[in-house]
Amino acid sequence: MPSSESSSPISQSEETATQSDTLSTDFVVEFWGVRGSIPTPGSSTVRYGGNTSCVEIRVGGKRLIFDAGTGLRVLGLNLLKQMPVEAHIFFSHTHWDHIQGFPFFVPGFVPINKFHIYGVIAPDGTTIKESLSDQMVNPNFPIPLQVMGSEMKFYDFRNGDVIKVDDIEIETAPLNHPNFAVGYRVCWEGKTVVYCPDTEHYEDRFDENVLHLARNADLLIYDATYTNEEYYDIKSPKIGWGHSTWEVGVEIAKKAGVKQIAMFQHDPAHNDDLLDEVQVALQSIFPNGLVAKEGMTIPIV
Repeated sequence: MPSSESSSPISQSEETATQSDTLSTDFVVEFWGVRGSIPTPGSSTVRYGGNTSCVEIRVGGKRLIFDAGTGLRVLGLNLLKQMPVEAHIFFSHTHWDHIQGFPFFVPGFVPINKFHIYGVIAPDGTTIKESLSDQMVNPNFPIPLQVMGSEMKFYDFRNGDVIKVDDIEIETAPLNHPNFAVGYRVCWEGKTVVYCPDTEHYEDRFDENVLHLARNADLLIYDATYTNEEYYDIKSPKIGWGHSTWEVGVEIAKKAGVKQIAMFQHDPAHNDDLLDEVQVALQSIFPNGLVAKEGMTIPIV
């Protein structure tokens, strides 16, 4: 049964060493879901993938998972070969494309597994446990959260808190997105990965929160839902929709001194051919830029 315990996340250490010996001590990022809004399976999304947001970071012998879109289901199937599993799951926010894979996360139903689940307290006071529970009650889903058999510990925090998992330091900051969202900066042994999945840039200035998170990062994972052309389209502008563009992502990367950037949270309408074009254009102005694909791994060296 999931634990009802809610703990402070400010300094959280592993209580068991279930996976410390089997996980590499390297720093590796792997993408399991790179799409935004809604899953887009089909022949036009084969190369980049159609699953919604889920990024795994294996660092310092720990497994960190960011968001639980439908990519989490695929990650879960992979983890069945590695049980028992212990992982820390961080949510940027609770819009559907970031939580919809959680009820289909098979390791979450296996009693020998353990998950630490982190989420910012929403403006109305809702906790991450309540949000995950709400999507799993009738008539939305036939199986409630309480049926999941793994050990789950939930940690509530405020945007801006610093979370520690042993020697891994995770900074948080608010992102410019409807309702709320949180960005994460993962630091370990002088190396840094930043996760900014859903954020809209400001037209008159750089977002100081994003710049602060991204400062001198080895890798920035950034919301590149639109192109500038789409964002500023006269007939159907995307201003105010809560997402950014890959072009602005490059500007932020340069301003913050980022070494590498991965464009993420692809619009459902962006097929493989369009994303190929973005990749070419991106690397022409930022050679260390990548358009994220499902299955892509990036070592942080």
